[in-house]
Amino acid sequence: MGLILVLVAGLAFAGSAAAAPTMVAFDQISAGDTAWMLASTALVLLMTIPGLALFYAGMVRKKNVLATTLQSFAVTALVTVIWIVAGYSLAFSPGSPFIGGFDQMFLGGLKYLKEAGQLSVSPIAPTIPESVFIMYQLTFAIITPALITGAFAERMKFGSMLLFVAAWSLLVYAPVAHWVWSPDGWLAKLGAQDFAGGTVVHINAGAAGLACAYMLGRRNGYGTEPFIPYNLAFTLIGASLLWVGWFGFNAGSAVAADGRAGMAMLVTQVATATAVLTWMAVEWIIRKRASLLGACSGAVAGLVAITPASGFVEIPGALAIGAASGLLCYWGATGLKRLLGADDSLDVFGIHGVGGLVGALLTGVFSSKAISGAEASMMVQAVGAFATLFYSAGMTIAILLLLRFTFGLRVNGDEEQAGLDLALHGERIV
Repeated sequence: MGLILVLVAGLAFAGSAAAAPTMVAFDQISAGDTAWMLASTALVLLMTIPGLALFYAGMVRKKNVLATTLQSFAVTALVTVIWIVAGYSLAFSPGSPFIGGFDQMFLGGLKYLKEAGQLSVSPIAPTIPESVFIMYQLTFAIITPALITGAFAERMKFGSMLLFVAAWSLLVYAPVAHWVWSPDGWLAKLGAQDFAGGTVVHINAGAAGLACAYMLGRRNGYGTEPFIPYNLAFTLIGASLLWVGWFGFNAGSAVAADGRAGMAMLVTQVATATAVLTWMAVEWIIRKRASLLGACSGAVAGLVAITPASGFVEIPGALAIGAASGLLCYWGATGLKRLLGADDSLDVFGIHGVGGLVGALLTGVFSSKAISGAEASMMVQAVGAFATLFYSAGMTIAILLLLRFTFGLRVNGDEEQAGLDLALHGERIV
């Protein structure tokens, strides 16, 4: 952890002097906005536990179900502490164009002064308490590395996974969040549009997932024996929780209970439904049947792709993004996966990486200035998307190489054969 902080300090050295906390009177806080953001925060946390945990658990083999769910649960706890200690400061404090400063370490700028009738707010969200904004952004910081765990499911050491998530959260997630969402971030200044995390969350996680799949290698028996999902009913429940929670993800990113939040919620529903139908139609044409797993995958693909555009597009754009994501993410999880040759266990790159790219690029096509208040550029969107993809992949490989030569990455063959539930945690489903 000390090495991580030294590296981060080097990145932030060029940062500007710390800014004083912005203090406002209690009566300047919007009760409606605050109530909506409290609800949105709970919805986004619901996406990871239990949503993502169940979504992933249903797709792995029985012997790895408990280990898979524990990864999501443990990541939630670990990233919470990291976010409080340094992550929030590095993502949202004033700093360089590439990373924030240290004035919010341990949330040092957070204030609630009852006798004075004042509390601190973030300049990004001036109508809600800063504590609510910190919690809301924390839920994004949690789900992003949790998504990555699907790429190396069934074969990574638990301790190495925790160390990887700790390093990745500080060295990859926090800088990319700063690039895109902090006013002094270089992509924000360039005009890149990412309303709710298509680049920060999904391209970021997808690129890291693909790098992890290559670095850890294929599971034993990959391509020669069937990997039967344990319980696709779990996957359906998880996908449903993701769908519902995503309204907090997208509509909550308006950071207000207003018309933009309502529009973001509507286009999220439209794009997701369109992606489900598109994925099922493609599956029906190619495989002569629609599947539950396919419908769930299509839903997540649509949710991912509409995320960057949700606060910027109208209904025609939502329909187009939904259809494109259903088609292209199906290819990403099948044809592209075969071409890449990586054992991306639960299709993190095929759905989140490809879906994030589709959404980011099509935001440049369908973004409406009447809604966003700014012109969108396909070129700028591409710069943001591919800069994130290559940075995330490169830093992920660097972190994994360090871990490989120190603690090791992968369980041994006997442990993998026995299953991670029993081998790593001494538990199993009977």
